[in-house]
Amino acid sequence: MDTSTANTDSEPTVPAGRPPLRRAYHGRMLAGVAAGLADYLNVDVTIVRVAFVVSTFFGGAGIAAYLACLLLIPEEGTDESIASSLLDSIQHGSR
Repeated sequence: MDTSTANTDSEPTVPAGRPPLRRAYHGRMLAGVAAGLADYLNVDVTIVRVAFVVSTFFGGAGIAAYLACLLLIPEEGTDESIASSLLDSIQHGSR
């Protein structure tokens, strides 16, 4: 077994060719959620946007999913999501 290719970093591994899930700066219309998901899934951003819109018409699930992604997916260039930043500030503020 060749150990020279073993990952010794403490960061989680990402499948080859797949970027980490982040809200993208490029191609964003609102907060970069659709563009980031499209990059991650390697599909056209229009497909992701249409999926959000269509699911919005079926009980509002698209809006809830978009907001959840906005809060939970970190922005490109950062490692911390809005939700984790908010939790950290609440925890540090209550001490």
